Amino acid sequence: MKCELRKQWFAGLTAALLMSLPLAVSAGSSRAFIPMGTTDSIGVMDLESHRLTSTISGTINTHGSALTPDGRYLIVGSLTAHDNQEQPVRPEGVTEDEHAAHHGAQGGTVAKQPGTGRIYVVDTSTYEIDSVFEVPGPVHHVLVTTDGRYAVSTHPMGGSISVVDLDSGEVVEVIATGPSPNYMAVTGDGQTLFVSNTGNGTVSEVDTRNWFVKRNVRIGGAPEHMALAPDEDHLYINDAAAGEAVALKLSESAVTARYEIGEAPHGLGLSADGQVLFATSQGDERIVRIELQPDSRTSVQLTPAPYHVAVSPVDGQILVTSRGEAKLWVLDPVSLATVDEIPLDGIGHQISIETQ
Repeated sequence: MKCELRKQWFAGLTAALLMSLPLAVSAGSSRAFIPMGTTDSIGVMDLESHRLTSTISGTINTHGSALTPDGRYLIVGSLTAHDNQEQPVRPEGVTEDEHAAHHGAQGGTVAKQPGTGRIYVVDTSTYEIDSVFEVPGPVHHVLVTTDGRYAVSTHPMGGSISVVDLDSGEVVEVIATGPSPNYMAVTGDGQTLFVSNTGNGTVSEVDTRNWFVKRNVRIGGAPEHMALAPDEDHLYINDAAAGEAVALKLSESAVTARYEIGEAPHGLGLSADGQVLFATSQGDERIVRIELQPDSRTSVQLTPAPYHVAVSPVDGQILVTSRGEAKLWVLDPVSLATVDEIPLDGIGHQISIETQ
């Protein structure tokens, strides 16, 4: 009898421990991380079950997000300007003196920096905020370099991007690219970064080894979201002013094609083979599928206001958030039929997808 009771007790304890672990970190699963803006949280969705498994809290108005290459950390940026009256979290391995010196502390307190921005470093195994780093202004979108060393943020109000060393938390570079920098893409070797500047219709090409703008290519209109093709010679960019997506051939610095999207295009995604472009039209409330070779266009109604787009590496399905309601659609990549519809706690923004 005692032996049987011990077995039952052990089984119950094991079950309780397993239940206490985050559902999203089960072996073989892949996740989508969805910043939810003014709800001050990030949703975590299992890509196989299409279930929201966790919510990450403690962030403020997060819009942009990016995973480190090893998937260990999620970087999210706050689109709110902060007065920064509280001391930022000290990174692991940085002494109190080094931390105080970096943040301009005097007498053991951090100097106030009105209007500063923040990026949060979230541990994806525990869903806890590991660090909070200051950046020069509200953050729109975020990218992590391919070596995992730097987090790059766009600052529309400042006309610049900032580069944060993720080990030290130090802003190592602030680079002026153009009015209202919006979105970013990076080459596979990590040596070239592209930034869309909505305010003057240009795309900046940034050398990441020396952190300077190598050239600005004018495409006109109001460039926003972008996707770099696998050949790394074609950059696809939505033009919010023209209601189109454009193909920029980088080797020629020339726009070689334009594709009709519809009123107020926003999200943009590319299939893994680079042959199919997906884009949203908020104004026409449609998701558009464009086969690039040969050029053909199909679309379906998606209501209300389809917004950000991401392509799932699990099965190629398309994730689309709504600007009008707190929800996310999962779409079939060929037919664009709705496979699933998932309620969110808030409006979903730049989706980051874990690949493993």
